[in-house]
Amino acid sequence: MNGNNVRVHAVTALSEPCKLEPKFDFLGDPATELFGTNVFSLKIMKTCLPKAVFGSLKDTVETGRPLDEGIADVVAAAMKDWAISKGATHFTHVFYPLTGLTAEKHDSFLMPDGEGGAISEFTGKALIQGEPDASSFPSGGIRTTFEARGYTAWDVTSPAYIMENYNGSTLCIPTVFIAWTGEALDKKTPLLRSIQALDRQARRVLKLFGHDTVSMVMSFAGCEQEYFLIDRKFYNNRPDLVLAGRSLFGAPSPKGQELDDHYFGAINDRVQGFMMDVDRELFKLGIPSRTRHNEVAPGQFEIAPLYEPANLAADHQQLTMTILKKVAERNGFACLLHEKPFAGVNGSGKHLNFSIGNQSQGNLFDPGQTPHENAQFLVFCAAMIRAVHLNAHLMRAVVASSGNDHRLGANEAPPAIISIFLGEELTNIFNGIVNKERKSARENGIINVGVDTLPAIPRDSGDRNRTSPFAFTGNRFEFRAVGSNQSVNGPLAALNIILADSLEYIADAIENETRGSQKNFNAAIRKILKEIMEKHGAVIFNGDGYTEMWQKEAAKRGLPNLRTAVDALPALTDNDVVSMFEKHKVLSRAELQSREEVYFEQYCLSVNVEANLTAKIGKTVIFPAAIRYQGELARTCADLKAVGYTFDTNTLDKVTILVKELQDSIAALEDAIAGKNTSPAAVQAKYFLDDVVPAVGNVRRAADALEEIVADDMWPLPKYYEMLFIK
Repeated sequence: MNGNNVRVHAVTALSEPCKLEPKFDFLGDPATELFGTNVFSLKIMKTCLPKAVFGSLKDTVETGRPLDEGIADVVAAAMKDWAISKGATHFTHVFYPLTGLTAEKHDSFLMPDGEGGAISEFTGKALIQGEPDASSFPSGGIRTTFEARGYTAWDVTSPAYIMENYNGSTLCIPTVFIAWTGEALDKKTPLLRSIQALDRQARRVLKLFGHDTVSMVMSFAGCEQEYFLIDRKFYNNRPDLVLAGRSLFGAPSPKGQELDDHYFGAINDRVQGFMMDVDRELFKLGIPSRTRHNEVAPGQFEIAPLYEPANLAADHQQLTMTILKKVAERNGFACLLHEKPFAGVNGSGKHLNFSIGNQSQGNLFDPGQTPHENAQFLVFCAAMIRAVHLNAHLMRAVVASSGNDHRLGANEAPPAIISIFLGEELTNIFNGIVNKERKSARENGIINVGVDTLPAIPRDSGDRNRTSPFAFTGNRFEFRAVGSNQSVNGPLAALNIILADSLEYIADAIENETRGSQKNFNAAIRKILKEIMEKHGAVIFNGDGYTEMWQKEAAKRGLPNLRTAVDALPALTDNDVVSMFEKHKVLSRAELQSREEVYFEQYCLSVNVEANLTAKIGKTVIFPAAIRYQGELARTCADLKAVGYTFDTNTLDKVTILVKELQDSIAALEDAIAGKNTSPAAVQAKYFLDDVVPAVGNVRRAADALEEIVADDMWPLPKYYEMLFIK
């Protein structure tokens, strides 16, 4: 089926037996010994820092106490010596600008000694603060071209680490990125601020429950990352994948995911080799990679870590995306993190598992064996219900992107309607509070498989719901709407702040009801739980979120259905959202406005790249191939006519019609691209959504129809079945 030279060479190379040479094994380097070897962890610091310095630093990490800047020089010297022992020649402050990507500027440890030699130097000042150019990153108007000064500042709560290259290593120091004027220009700063806000309000509630000792309350996260792997030979011959991250053209493969044979299937040896290589790199960086498996779509896979504190989990998630791409390249693959790299098969998400807790009280979302009697759990769970109902528009906004628009609501991912799945047991308990009925926890019981040699399987108290965007899964919530390519910093910050705000509301209400006396405490709890369920219970939905019936029901309940990023992003500057963020000192109005501006601009830029690519590939790659085939058909028809054969021209007619459609749709797309203007980013985004996106789709429809007809040896682009199935 392959005649085009580029495609033939790629497929031929992949068809030859591939001898997989082992690069390493976990016998020589056991995972337990490998784990964290490239991390300047508390364990390492304890061995190389003076006891008082280590104690001060550890206290800051574990309790949130302000950093003692007087210890910076000592820490910097120890960090430098450790890094050099690992082969590092440079250091960098790693930060996450509003692009959602990772940024870094490398500086050498090397300093001339004035005598023709050099010494290694790294001061506390260099550790604590850096100064990258702030004008070249998107800032939504906070910084302009002539206002370039911005600062990176050391985030002591996330450990420094070594990134290895084939010919050297670099010391990487996690930092925040702020403007000279103090505004946050990054994704990490609001997350750290939101963690503080959550800690303050959660401790208030815990103290009302009589806990005298309350350690710092933090959010915890675990991010399941979905991705596609295709061979790099195919990738390099798909300009759309290289430049846009997704295929802008491609007829469906004769076989897709309909047989459900890829999900959890046996992993291809070459792919498993890649996965083991990824795990090795992640283990060295202290990232607790736990799960790997085939996902639903052909060519799609998933990796998931263990739970970690939210800030560390967010940093590790950024690193995981970097490692996936880096290791894929050296294994001859391309790792695609776009939310919808291939039409017609499942896209990729990043399921964000979220909980809160501390060292003294444990996981505050753990219902225990008797959730109906666990008032503390019910209060924290109710706070989350209220938070989601009041801020569904914000939760939709923080997962909004042009890529995620292709995935959300497409019967493969959660709908754009934000709701909560609680499960039957918890829903009954909360409804019982409203109806003043005592609902006890259901017996978990067991499942008898019916085979004597197999053990009985304990049954969980509740089922799972894959169609819910925000589902309770036993002792945590799973935010399933986050896109594969997105930073989790924004969603985590949003979850922290909306929960903090609801906990503040509950703490105020309990304090007002009890007025310093514990005698009314239980009554106050029942009253606030009943009120929350009556006002906010509409957000709970345990059914099938993919049905049209739910769309109608959600509208009746008053739940927002923000179908696109253009619909969702204005929530960032909603007055109630701004008031909440400012009250808890997470982001100012100006900082929120800057983010809205940047994200609208990113939407426009992404769609514009796709539109230009579609026009260029359509004109210079697909149109010539279609014309050649049209010419071949025409010559064949002419030859048959010349020798007196009767024939029909159905195929030629179809190709001719489609070639005309392709020409016309490309011309219309170019007109649409030319119609963009210098309006505010939000207005431009609406234009791109309404005019440019449909024009891109029209070109694709004509091109994909031609792919189904044009002779295979004339088709220039690697096809879906090749990219998805040949490894």
